[in-house]
Amino acid sequence: MKKTYKIDVDCANCANKMELAAQRTEGVKNATVNFMTLKMQVEFQEGQDPKAVMEQVRKNCKKVENDCEIFL
Repeated sequence: MKKTYKIDVDCANCANKMELAAQRTEGVKNATVNFMTLKMQVEFQEGQDPKAVMEQVRKNCKKVENDCEIFL
């Protein structure tokens, strides 16, 4: 399952950090961040709860870029 989320991030480098943090989150099959459109697309592994996984993605992204935001 793939879902797209609106994000708020200040620069392209920060968006890249968010993308890497999301990709390393358990339950995420793939994640991409587009700085120009301020969107994050997340593909979840089979059988994962998207809400629970996205809460962990948000926490992981805040660790690398504390002023970013993901609108769930």
